[in-house]
Amino acid sequence: MGVWELIQDQILGMKWLNELIGRGLSLLGLDVGGRVGGSIRFFLYDVLKITVLLCLLIFVISYIQSYFPPERSRRILGRFHGVGANVISALLGTVTPFCSCSSIPLFIGFTSAGLPLGVTFSFLISSPMVDLGSLILLMSIFGAKVAVVYVAVGLAIAVAGGTLIERLHMEPYVEDFIRKAGKVDIDSPGLSRRERVQFAREQVGSTFRKVFPYILAGVGIGAVIHNWIPESMIEAVLGGRNPLGVILATLVGVPMYADIFGTIPVAEALLYKGAQLGTILSFMMAVTTLSLPSVILLRKAVKPKLLGLFIGICTVGIILVGYLFNGLSFLLL
Repeated sequence: MGVWELIQDQILGMKWLNELIGRGLSLLGLDVGGRVGGSIRFFLYDVLKITVLLCLLIFVISYIQSYFPPERSRRILGRFHGVGANVISALLGTVTPFCSCSSIPLFIGFTSAGLPLGVTFSFLISSPMVDLGSLILLMSIFGAKVAVVYVAVGLAIAVAGGTLIERLHMEPYVEDFIRKAGKVDIDSPGLSRRERVQFAREQVGSTFRKVFPYILAGVGIGAVIHNWIPESMIEAVLGGRNPLGVILATLVGVPMYADIFGTIPVAEALLYKGAQLGTILSFMMAVTTLSLPSVILLRKAVKPKLLGLFIGICTVGIILVGYLFNGLSFLLL
């Protein structure tokens, strides 16, 4: 086994934990190859694995994020112009909140501060779709190739979407109270290393409390799919025989509310059952980027025409990405 395979399987994937849980359940008299035993094994393994990775990732990302408070982020973005500003904004989104509802207050703040609308939308698309946490977790399940390409195409959607909104001059479709808020120049105090560590610890606790119910729900759904739903059914709906699988997965994902940590166990189970890679990733992107609560929250900040354009850009981009991954899955898996 190579060094990278060791990292992917035993450190990120924690396959040793899966084997340990399997042996433990077998000692208790459960058949881990059966439906009940297999479901329990899947549930315990994924909950423990995702929880450990989640806490480590939140700590590291929050520590990094402590160097980029909203005012500093606004100033960084204000130095760039054109497509370059959209690229920087999308990249900045990778070290900010884990779900779309958390990203929207920052989007409102950036827009109120006078940043170009397209730049703020690049941030809004990127933030929930492609954070550093998704890169690590996707590596643990799908491998490095899938994770890197997923992040790359997510950033491409964010940059393209923001650029298009900028070119269409949609500023009049931002609600008046945001456009008239004006700039707020408040210097964020410098933090010591100890304060940054404390901030990261607090973020671990608060984010974990918000996310953990979705992890339990996602892993529970994944366990049912993995052990109870026939493979033929999944293949018929989301496999290569259904050319509309990507569109169906995207439309199903939009009204749901979860984040990358809650959708990954579902994606893992779907892949095991024969669903196509691109179809699965389209579902994940739709859930994390276009959840119904986030759309409702965004409606308070923008008018229906701009909201519809945002939803349309994201939906079309996600569907195109799904078909792209389906076509390239033989190279990635």
